[in-house]
Amino acid sequence: MLKQVQHDAMGVVLASSFHARNDGEKAGITCFFLPLTSGFQASARLWWGTFFPILFFIRCVVMLPRNSVFAACGTTIFEVMSRLANEHGAVNLGQGFPEGLEPPALLDRLAAVAPTALHQYPPLMGLPVLRQAVAAHERDCWGSCVQDSDVMVTIGATEALACALFGLLNPGDEVVVIEPLYDSYLPIIRRAGAVAKSVRLIPPQWDLPREDLAAAFGPKTRLLLLNSPANPCGKVFSADELAFIAALVQKHDVAVLCDEVYEHLTFDGHRHIPLMSLPGMAERCIKIGSAGKIFSLTGWKVGWLVAPPALMAPIVRAHQFITCFVPPILQEVIAWGLDHTRPDYQQLNQRLAPRRDRLAAGLHDLGFDPLPCDGSYFLTVDSRALSNGEDDATFCRRMTTEAKVAAIPVSAFYDADPPRSLVRFCFAKTDAAIAQALDNLKAWKSQR
Repeated sequence: MLKQVQHDAMGVVLASSFHARNDGEKAGITCFFLPLTSGFQASARLWWGTFFPILFFIRCVVMLPRNSVFAACGTTIFEVMSRLANEHGAVNLGQGFPEGLEPPALLDRLAAVAPTALHQYPPLMGLPVLRQAVAAHERDCWGSCVQDSDVMVTIGATEALACALFGLLNPGDEVVVIEPLYDSYLPIIRRAGAVAKSVRLIPPQWDLPREDLAAAFGPKTRLLLLNSPANPCGKVFSADELAFIAALVQKHDVAVLCDEVYEHLTFDGHRHIPLMSLPGMAERCIKIGSAGKIFSLTGWKVGWLVAPPALMAPIVRAHQFITCFVPPILQEVIAWGLDHTRPDYQQLNQRLAPRRDRLAAGLHDLGFDPLPCDGSYFLTVDSRALSNGEDDATFCRRMTTEAKVAAIPVSAFYDADPPRSLVRFCFAKTDAAIAQALDNLKAWKSQR
């Protein structure tokens, strides 16, 4: 890293090269002077060996260019709590990965096709067989007029989010978002140079504040980001709410990015309605789907986007420079699953509803106050009766280390000034895990 070493009669000057930040300013120069007269050579070598590594470390950490958006982000709460759960042997009801729900038919199919499947780069948009299967899924399950040309396969739903936001947004654009929200939304929006305009659902029923939502739209609004069924709160937007949203979107002539990864996970008679199925909305909506959520195989990281050509074109350009390709063998198996196991994934909610109810009842008996959960596989509870005034993050850490049960503080799903007493539990776990978690919490409570 040293650019030059200049000797003179008085000593040696060591200077590092300049580095430019993205804005063109000089990030800094590491420069120091060592006296190298004959009487100081030994001490200079000692000085060099002792202090140069320290100065070089400071220079690397402090002075090298970093992106301000990502530098300001901490480690995602899911990684933090899962790591803490592993360290303390806790039952992990925090991170939303299902347990015991993986379809044996898909695992068998993966093993069967491995010898003959494509193992090289697949087409940019995804394998035709999967794009056709996704289009058929949209038509058969939701009545949407989708063709395979409207589908692009991605590395999970999060890459789909990134491609859509990077492809559609310009610096200064505004995106209306609804809190509480998935924690990837805001960093990606900000990295695209756009501005998030937040509107908050009102607990405990997670009511949509219609006046606030209408006020969030303005001349710079480019997108609305809508998550239904919603993570973390489990809200399923009603037909009336979606009609109100559609009217706003049409009035302001904007597009909607629809995060619908929990589309098949609704309960108690609530029905998922894709926004693009409403009149006049198909040409304005980009839908995100997830095989990981449909098949309880989150580690496979296969997702997709459904969008009309005008919206899809810039999204594809972003995709080709982010990940470009999705493992073809997984695409092939997911396509088979969409076509051949539809009764299984359409009835997954029937398997999960009893687990939700057992967890909610057990937590209620312990003093938690469960909030409504109409969709997804997350249950939010108010922890004030047990937290002794602690905020949700502190309470979740203590619950993980002491009670050996991990959950997620809901404050992580807000941008600023969040509620501080709400905690999210995942019930897409085995019956044994849920029972163990409740037993642990009961024992913990009795010792307090």
